Order: sequence, then C-alpha cells, then structure tokens
Amino acid sequence: MANPEGIRPKPAEQQLGPVLRRRNQVQAGSTTDQRLLDSAGPTEWVHTDPWRVLRIQSEFIEGFGTLAELPPAISVFGSARTPADSPEYDAGVRIGRALVDAGFAVITGGGPGAMEAANRGAREANGISVGLGIELPFEQGLNQHVDLGLNFRYFFVRKTMFVKYSQGFVVLPGGLGTLDELFEALTLVQTQKITRFPIVLFGTDYWSGLVDWLRGTVVAQGKASEKDLYLFHVTDDVDEAIALVTKEVGK
Repeated sequence: MANPEGIRPKPAEQQLGPVLRRRNQVQAGSTTDQRLLDSAGPTEWVHTDPWRVLRIQSEFIEGFGTLAELPPAISVFGSARTPADSPEYDAGVRIGRALVDAGFAVITGGGPGAMEAANRGAREANGISVGLGIELPFEQGLNQHVDLGLNFRYFFVRKTMFVKYSQGFVVLPGGLGTLDELFEALTLVQTQKITRFPIVLFGTDYWSGLVDWLRGTVVAQGKASEKDLYLFHVTDDVDEAIALVTKEVGK
C-alpha cells in the first residue's frame, strides 16, 4: 500500500534495555532475555566492551570486599627477579618483618623475588601477608608466603587496590613494573589525589641514578618542581624506612 502523502514511515527502532537504536544502528538478533536463555545462541557477546565492564566491576567488588577490613597496610614493591640469596631479598624479608612489628599489614604484588621476600617477612612475624597478583603470560602465580591473595585481570584495578588499601609504599630495586607503581604513586601525591602518603626508595646505589636524573634534567628543565623531590625518601636502613613510614602515617 502506498504511503499517504505527507506521512513519513516510522523509522526502524530497537530497544535493548536502556539503549535505543534506530535506522542503521538497529542490530539483528533477539531480545536480551532470549539471548540469556538460548544456550545455542552466539557467544561473541562475551568479548564485547559492555561485558568487559562487568568483569571490571566484579574485580573492584571482589577487591573492595576482600580488603576493606584490612588494618593499616604498607605496600612493598620490587623486582620479581631478585635472587633469594641476594642482599636485596634479605632486606625485603627484614622490611616485611619490621612493618608487622610496627603494626602494619604487608601488601605486595604477590610474585617471587622482592615481593616474596616481604611476604615472607610478614608471615614469619605472624602478620597479615597480602598478595595482589596480575594475569600475565609469564606469571608464576602467588608466592607461598601469601596468606590473603587476589589475582586481577586488569592493571588499573590492581593499582587502585594498592593505593586505596595502603598507607604508604616501600620500593625495593625493581624493573618497569616497579617504576610504574612508583611514578603512579608520585603523580597521585603531587596532584594531591592522595595525601599523607610516604614513599620510601630502599637502596641508594640503585636509585641514585634516577634521583640525579630527576634533579639534573626533569627539575632543571622546569618539567617538575624542586619540591617534588621531597615526595619520596631514599635510604639503605630498614629501621629508617620503617620510621619514615610510621612518622608520616601517624602510627
């Protein structure tokens, strides 16, 4: 039947939950309930961004729910490649033990090396030893000294947990992942997204080159302020590291 003059045809329209689609945005397929109940239906939807949002949401919920009742905690970062017979590993054990003695839970990335050392020190001191792992192609799983562990798919969710449930960071010598966590924390403190957040770099020989570059290049060229160099402390002494953390968080 011909369309009466002056009457435009109703555009194709599709309502998918809160989403309205018209014209060329209409998608072929069934209703939401049909897709939920049809076990023989297409499976591509599990790889779409809306589904990923639900996974991200679930990781935040699991993290918040698991860590919300932790006592004050300090995160310890460092290389997964630190040998167990090295001075750095021994320092990690002593730092983990000293943090527990000072009244903190210890949070690490849950891996081997320096992370394992800090978890080991916390466990041996009968403290709370937490590992926040990440899904990686070469991940070795949570180390044996973790008593409370979470594995994340997404780095940014994991980073949120480190910052939200830590009162400060102690950073042992490490690689790109360690530097990522360090500069994330420095940026958050510099921009005042978080306050009263001590950051201690342990190992003056290892960190001196980075500190010199920040001072001699970044600050010297006006890319950062001189006062930004006071956002962190560098030490070789375990007792001093713990004292700096304790002083700044008021414990």
